[in-house]
Order: sequence, then C-alpha cells, then structure tokens
Amino acid sequence: MVFSSTLFLFVYLPLVLGIYYTTPLKYRNAVLLITSLIFYGWGEPVYITIMILSTLIDYVCGMLVDKYRDNKRLARRFVYCSVAMNLSLLGFFKYSDFFIKILSVIPVFAGLKPLGVELPIGISFYTFQSMSYTIDVYRNDAPVQKRFVPFAAYVTVFPQLIAGPIVKYREIAEQLADRKSSVSQCAEGVKRFIAGLAKKVLIANNIGRLWDYAKELPAGEMSVAMAWLGITAFAFQIYFDFSGYSDMAIGLGKLLGFEFPENFNYPYTSRSVTEFWRRWHISLSTWFREYLYIPLGGNRHGKFKTYRNLFIVWALTGFWHGAGWNFLLWGVYFAVILMAEKAFMLKALDRTARPVGHAYTLILVWIGWVLFALEDLAGTGSYLSVMLGFTGNGFIDGKTIYYLLSFGPVLLTAAIGSTALPARICRHIERHPGLKTAVPVGCILLLVLCTAYLVDSTYNPFLYFRF
Repeated sequence: MVFSSTLFLFVYLPLVLGIYYTTPLKYRNAVLLITSLIFYGWGEPVYITIMILSTLIDYVCGMLVDKYRDNKRLARRFVYCSVAMNLSLLGFFKYSDFFIKILSVIPVFAGLKPLGVELPIGISFYTFQSMSYTIDVYRNDAPVQKRFVPFAAYVTVFPQLIAGPIVKYREIAEQLADRKSSVSQCAEGVKRFIAGLAKKVLIANNIGRLWDYAKELPAGEMSVAMAWLGITAFAFQIYFDFSGYSDMAIGLGKLLGFEFPENFNYPYTSRSVTEFWRRWHISLSTWFREYLYIPLGGNRHGKFKTYRNLFIVWALTGFWHGAGWNFLLWGVYFAVILMAEKAFMLKALDRTARPVGHAYTLILVWIGWVLFALEDLAGTGSYLSVMLGFTGNGFIDGKTIYYLLSFGPVLLTAAIGSTALPARICRHIERHPGLKTAVPVGCILLLVLCTAYLVDSTYNPFLYFRF
C-alpha cells in the first residue's frame, strides 16, 4: 500500500481535505492533482513518471483527435496511438516476464531471463481510464479537455486511483469544471467511507485468515467441507476487500464533490452467472462491453460471432487480472458458462425457484474463485479435487468443525453483509424520527473499532492492488 493505513487515515486525509476546502474553487483541481501525485509517489516515486507519461499521451491525443475531427482517418490514427501507447506500457510492466518465460521454453530463446520488473500499483486501472477518454472524444461521447490540469486531476484523483472504480471522463467532465460539496453530500461521503473501511478492516481482514489456513492445508489432510469453507472465506474476503475499497473511494469522492459510479450491487444475491457479472466490478465489465465487446460486433452479427466476442472479452478480462495461466483459465471458464447461459440456460433458470438459481450461481462462482485465488495450476487441481470429493480426508473432520465454530460469527456477518439487508435497515433507521442519531453514533463506533484494529495491525493490503 502506498501509505500505511493509519498514516493515510489520520494524517494525510485530514490534511488534504483541510487544504482542499480552504482553497478557492478554481484552484481545487490543481490541489487535487498535486496531492494525488504525492499520494501515489510516496510509495512509488519512480513509477509516477509512468502515470504522468500515460496522462500526457492521452491529453495530447485527445487534443489532436478534436483538432482533426473532420479528417476521420487522421483522427483514428491518434486514437490508435493512444491505445497502442497505453497497452504497451501495461504490457511491458505487467506481461513482459510472462511472455519471456514462455519464449524461454523454445531452444533458440533459452537464454532469455525474466526482467523482474515490478508492477506499478494501479496501472491496470489508470491506463484503461485514461485511454477511454481519447476513444470517447473520437466518438463524440465526451468533450475534449483543453486544459491539462483538470484532465490530469481526472486521471490521478487519489480516492480511486489505485483500484477503481474505473471512471470514464464523460461521467465527471462537468464535475471537473464546476463542483461544490454540500453538507448532505459530505455526510453521505463520511458514512460511505466508514462503511467501506469497516468492510475491509473488520470483515475482509478477519475472514481472510480462514482462507490463509485452508490454502496451506495439504490436500490429503483437507476434508470436502474444509475445502468449501476455505473458498467461501476467500469469496467473502475478496468481496469485502474490493467493495470496501470502492465504497471508500466513492465516499472520498463525495467529500471532494465528485459522484463516482457504483462498482458493486450485491453480486452474491444473483441467480445466474450472467447476473453476477452485471453486479460485480461493474465499472470493469462496462469498460470491456463499451470498448471491446460492442466494437467487435457485440450480439449483432449472429450467434457464432456473439459467442466468439464473449470468448475474446472474457479471455482478456481474465488476462487483465494478472499475467498467469490461472487468470486466463478463469476468464475462459466464465466465458464458457456465459455462452451456455446465453444459449439456453438463462431460460431454464428463469423457470426455476430462486434458491435453485442462487445455489447454482454460488457453486459455479466459488469454483471460479479457486481458479482465481491459486496461481499454481497443480495446486488448483488438487484443491478442486478435494472440493468435488475425489480426494481428501473425508467429507468433514474435527479441524473443519473447529474452524467453522471459530469463524462462525464473522462468516455469518459476511453472509448478511453481502445482501441488501444492512442498507435497508440503515435507511429505515434514518427515516424513523426517534432514531436519527443512531446511524451517526453507529458510524463513530465503527470508526473507533476500525482504528483499534488498524493500530494493532501493521499490514492491511488490498487484494486488488496487485492487479
């Protein structure tokens, strides 16, 4: 993480907000840009040049696309330049060693050694965000930004810089030009930030310990129930980790006068895998749909091309997450499921009871999380073999019961928290005249509890920082 959690929460964030609110409106984009660069550069001062380079490329390309708009061929070349440069940066830092390892198997390339290049934090997010601007300017979906500072502030804005949500320029173009923070918006931002912090610190970190135990167990010592319990822990960990970060980003955005798009919509309540991916990491799914699936033809040119496009998009979605065969396999796995659902299964699921569709979805998603979480394919195969009952230490054992009892409260909290029930209860409390102070008091208590956990812990990584 670029800052330690406590340093960010108690020093940097209050300082930034203090400077931001006391700065005249016309200079706030500059303040936001400077503070965001400091935030990113604190942990990675060398790689800040990569972000600035990506920002400059897309700013200049956007200007040239707008200038030569009447010359479609020339304008397209500047779009291609933007896309090529961003993908080249992403490809070099994220995938160079992966392809070098593949090439080194061929005798003529046997001498090739991995470069050992470290992955700049957030590069997968800000390159996608930045180049979408140039594409949108070409499509007339977004206005060109002729001033560098507002555009650079859009790319580097620190709340969602490192792990999203991926914000398209057209979604906040007007807010970059003119935004004001109201008391109600700030109050909502504080509540959203604390809710995200609690998701991460109180649920994701704690339930992640169960997954850490499970994945280290040898396959011969693991029961079927333990395998399912372990991957259930990972499923909740990654959801509360990533959705918690998104909530924190959206909350901080509100404090700065921005309205960032939602990134999660209770995905574990879905009754099909198709629905699940409409609810999970919404900004990434939307990005791939708008900038890859639809340009490839979407579903407009017959079933074969529709399935081909789905396969390409999901293979690349998996590869976007990491330079590993497991991520590619994960993407292909969901591509096959989504194609099957589109072909015939969605109609069948519509006729089944909701609990059946829900169980079907969670089973397939849980299997997918095994592919995602375990980068060693041999380990993935062993874990799945236990899950499916082919190997392992029986159906259930004493160790499984011990962990189930030990982590029962946090598992139950996670299960309830992954539904809309807590939000509905909070809205009901806020509307009740006699309970107006309950939510603010609850937020204060959550903040105190999170603070205690943060002070006691020295390491609080976000899972999606590595993507």
